[in-house]
Amino acid sequence: MAEQKPAAPKATPAILRYGLALASVALGTVAAFLLDNYHFRGVEYPLFLFAIAMTVWYAGVGPGILAVVLSSISFNYFFTDPRFSFYVSRADIPYYLIFILFALLLTWFSAVRRRVEQQLIESRDTLQREIVERTQQASLLNLTHDTIFVRDMNDIITYWNRGAAELYGWTEDQAVGKHSHQLLQTDFPLPIDEVREELLRTGRWEGELRKTKADGSRVFVASRWSLRQDEEGHPMAILETNNDISDRKHREEEIRKLNQELEKRTADLEASNKELEAFAYSVSHDLRAPLRHMVGFTELLQKNVSSMLDEKSLRYMKTILESAKRMGALIDDLLAFSRIARAETRQQPVSLGELVKEVLPDLQRETEGRAIAWNIGALPDTFGDRPMLRLVLVNLIANAVKFTRTRTRAEIEIGSLKKNDAVVVFVRDNGVGFDMKYAHKLFGVFQRLHQSGTFEGTGIGLATVQRIIHRHGGSVWAEGLVDGGATFFFSLPSHRR
Repeated sequence: MAEQKPAAPKATPAILRYGLALASVALGTVAAFLLDNYHFRGVEYPLFLFAIAMTVWYAGVGPGILAVVLSSISFNYFFTDPRFSFYVSRADIPYYLIFILFALLLTWFSAVRRRVEQQLIESRDTLQREIVERTQQASLLNLTHDTIFVRDMNDIITYWNRGAAELYGWTEDQAVGKHSHQLLQTDFPLPIDEVREELLRTGRWEGELRKTKADGSRVFVASRWSLRQDEEGHPMAILETNNDISDRKHREEEIRKLNQELEKRTADLEASNKELEAFAYSVSHDLRAPLRHMVGFTELLQKNVSSMLDEKSLRYMKTILESAKRMGALIDDLLAFSRIARAETRQQPVSLGELVKEVLPDLQRETEGRAIAWNIGALPDTFGDRPMLRLVLVNLIANAVKFTRTRTRAEIEIGSLKKNDAVVVFVRDNGVGFDMKYAHKLFGVFQRLHQSGTFEGTGIGLATVQRIIHRHGGSVWAEGLVDGGATFFFSLPSHRR
């Protein structure tokens, strides 16, 4: 088997560069010899300088110095008398040194120029890359419909994207070079110096601004500013993005006006309610004295002349007396209802279970002799005005007792539920119930769903319940079925208001 020869090593860039120095000097020497044969004298000097310059330019300083050394040797050996020797006469030394110095100077100059040219090329490449990158970025920014523009630190616009042109109406050619705040007539929520101070301190600023479009109309924008800095941290430019919030601002203004109008109407309504309550209180209070006289004198008349009256007259007198008493009860309820609106609600811990135990003995006259099955569950503690909450339970339990009067065996349940962040208490009975389509009338003043001859009452009790519960921040509602019983609910916040 034939022996394989080792592969020749590849020429390195250094070998190539120094080879270029050798080749340049050799070519300069050959050219000088040829021209010398044709009697061209003194051409070797510029040829060697040219070879040195070419070597420095294309191969660098190191090969250039080698070219200087080789050129000096070749110049001395081939073209300085005596030729073909390295002898240098004293007269030739200055000439020889000038050649070497000039060659070194040329080498230095070529190296400097080469370096400068290389730096210029690199700068040009960097600039081209940056231009391409900026162009790509500008193209991307133009793809969005968001309003984006850039201005320098003197607020002169340097970039204006398509979104800005769509919102404000000025084209890029019309906007670039203009003063931003003068072009857009910007209204700031605070002095511009404070805005710039925050921008320079934090590098960003956000706020709502009002600007003017090309057609003269005004627009509200949510504006965001970002500060661009150079490598040394000096501010260079400001990038601003705007989002049109005019519709939102118009809605907010409409809501503000509606709220102002609502507040005015609420104040007027409260004043009217206070006047009405004061009037009702005054009228009810003034009616009590003559009504007491009517009842008192009717009772005296009934006692003194009952023996002289026939049955029909006695029935008339009884009707007058009952109506007067009913009117008295109605006036008392009205006064109580009016006092609730005027009274201050005092918050304190209240045990609803204890309140129910207090209320039941007060209803003994209405429950005496009746078969009533009481089912009283666990009732929570809450916060509220104890006398007012007691009145709520009195009215609801009294209603259950009253409307189960027609039942042979009445069933009344009092319990509670936990609903979200509230306490719900209910009073359920198996009485005559009601039609749910009239449920909205239950809590109105003087509203009754049953004949007064069948079930007594003034129609104010449930309205009182509702007013008290609303004063406590709760709500009240009812569920029922005709001849199938009813359940009344009220909710109270589970924490102190």
